[in-house]
Amino acid sequence: MMSNSDADREKDDEILRAWSVQLTDALEVHGLDVDIKSVLGLAGRAAHGVLRPAAPLTTFVAGYAAGIAAASGDVTPEAAVSAALDRAFQLCREHAAAAEQA
Repeated sequence: MMSNSDADREKDDEILRAWSVQLTDALEVHGLDVDIKSVLGLAGRAAHGVLRPAAPLTTFVAGYAAGIAAASGDVTPEAAVSAALDRAFQLCREHAAAAEQA
């Protein structure tokens, strides 16, 4: 039996998947498989490790960087996204650690 929070989480996941498809289609990046969990994880890390408004800023800049890297043709889009997310996560961790030491 699913708890209310499990049902709520499942409903949220369904809404986010549908929104992702609608958004990528509207922006003409058809077929883009968004790793929603990683993007939300990065947003959470930025919000808690830097400052709450850093969440959308961080995900936007990481996505922009991934797009530029993928457009260069030097890496696959998947590799570009992975590298941008990894680097952004690293920067968030470093920022949080430096803030703790200050």
